[in-house]
Formats: sequence, structure tokens, C-alpha cells
Amino acid sequence: MSESPTSTVSGIVHALADEVSTGALPAGAHLPAQHLADRFGVSRFPVGQALRVLADHGIVVAAPGRGFFVAAEGRSPAAALSGRRKPDGLSAVYFAMAEDRLAGRLPDNVSEAALRERYGLSRGQLGQLLDRIAAEGWAERRSGYGWRFSAVLTTPDALEASYRLRLAIEPASLLEPGYRLHPALAARCRAVEEGMLAGEIERASSDALYERGVRYHEAIVGASGNPFMLEALQRVNRVRRLLVYRTLVDRQRFYRQAREHIAILDLLEAGRRDEAAEAMRAHLCAVMASMAAARPLLEAGR
Repeated sequence: MSESPTSTVSGIVHALADEVSTGALPAGAHLPAQHLADRFGVSRFPVGQALRVLADHGIVVAAPGRGFFVAAEGRSPAAALSGRRKPDGLSAVYFAMAEDRLAGRLPDNVSEAALRERYGLSRGQLGQLLDRIAAEGWAERRSGYGWRFSAVLTTPDALEASYRLRLAIEPASLLEPGYRLHPALAARCRAVEEGMLAGEIERASSDALYERGVRYHEAIVGASGNPFMLEALQRVNRVRRLLVYRTLVDRQRFYRQAREHIAILDLLEAGRRDEAAEAMRAHLCAVMASMAAARPLLEAGR
């Protein structure tokens, strides 16, 4: 690699390397450029650059006409790349901005100049952060001037409402007439959960932990073949992360959740979809209970 990637490309490279190293992106996982562009709030160009950097490190491989996939032996070089990563100042600012928003220290409407001054950012750095925040759904550009922060999912009540929506969607998706979880996808989901139980819960970044759960549930619902159910889940997953990040401080509950994820896979692979739907309902109810227990943490600073 002859030149250093830009900060945007570098951020994508290290985020994906973290997920490969923890198993959140397992061997063989497809990395569609448009999906990644939407996720990171950028164009496809920096995503393509990032994927080529990952390919140079042996973390992903290019399949002509099909795009990029996580390499069979990609986990080891991904861990090495993650280990060499310098502290990400923008990531720290992102979490500081999220905390300020949750605590009510950022107003609903704010100018870019005020944000640059508050967080000591260049115009380019702020643009990168705001692109990510906009992609996650908790801010949008105001017509003509500044940014508007959304009220969506900045309170524990809103987070609980999102879980009630998931309770309506996810168990029902397992009972759709055309439901089929492909064996290879089930195996990848299982490998991620087993990796979590083997120690990745403690080692994974907050982003990787969150993405691991998102990928599992979207894979399970996506197997229903009902695009409306999957789209609804994807939308709520984009905007709920703001509050969920606060609950990642205490990671012990993720051990139970990983075991429950594996139990649901066992039922689906055995063809026991009615029982899997009930297990999914119980799983989400348990997560809601843990959110209720974490309510003081979610309300901190407000």
C-alpha cells in the first residue's frame, strides 16, 4: 500500500477489522458496498478504498462480479490490524456528543460552527461525524442552516417502545409461511455467538458488540422472506443505538443473550418454529427487563 488512507477510509477499515477480529463478521460474510456506504453515512468511493485496504491485509477477498467477502483466514490479520490501531479521537468525540445529547447538553437545533467550537473539530472531521450521526437517524441537516437533533430514542421510554415494536415483529417473522434460515447463515450466526461466549464479549468494542446483535436479529427476521418486517427492524436498529451504547458498560448480560441466541438457532434448525417464536419473545422480554434495570444509567445526566 503506497499511501496512507484518509481518516474516513481509515475509520471504515478499522471498524470492519474490529468486527472481523471479534467474529461479528465471520469468514465468508458478504460486504456489499452500498450497505456499508449507508451504514457509515458515506459514498461508495471511500468504502471501495477501505475494502481494497482490507484486501491488501488479507482480511477480505474480492470475488469478480460478486464483490468482497471476509477471507477464510481473515480473523488473524484483522486482529493484528486492530491491535496496531491508534486511539480514534473521532470515536471519542462521537461518544461525547452522544452523551451530551442524551444529557440534554446539546439543543435540538445547533450550527456547525457551534459544534466545531465545542468539540475542537475541523470542518472535515465534523462532516465525518455528522454523516455517521445522520445515517444512524438521530440528526438531520436543517433547511439552509445547521443541524436538528431528533427526539427519537433519547429517552428510556422511547427505547422501551422500540422493543415493544420488536416484540410485535420478530416472533411473528419466525411463523411466516415461507420462513427458511439457510444452513450456512445459521452456521455463521452460531459461530459469532460461540465466539462471544469464548471471550469476545469482554474484548469487543461497543460498536462491534452492537453490530453483532443487530446482524443476528436481522438475519433471523430476514429469513422470513417478508421485506416489510425486515425493513421495520432495520429502521429501529439504526436509531436505537444511541441509548443502547450506555448499557454496554455492564457486559455480563450478553453472556445470557448469546446463549439464548444459540438456543433459538437450535430450535429453528430442528424445524420447531413455534417454539423458536416463543423463545424469541422470551428473549426480547428479558432484554426489556434488563433495559428497565439499567434505567438509572439511561437517565444519567438528564
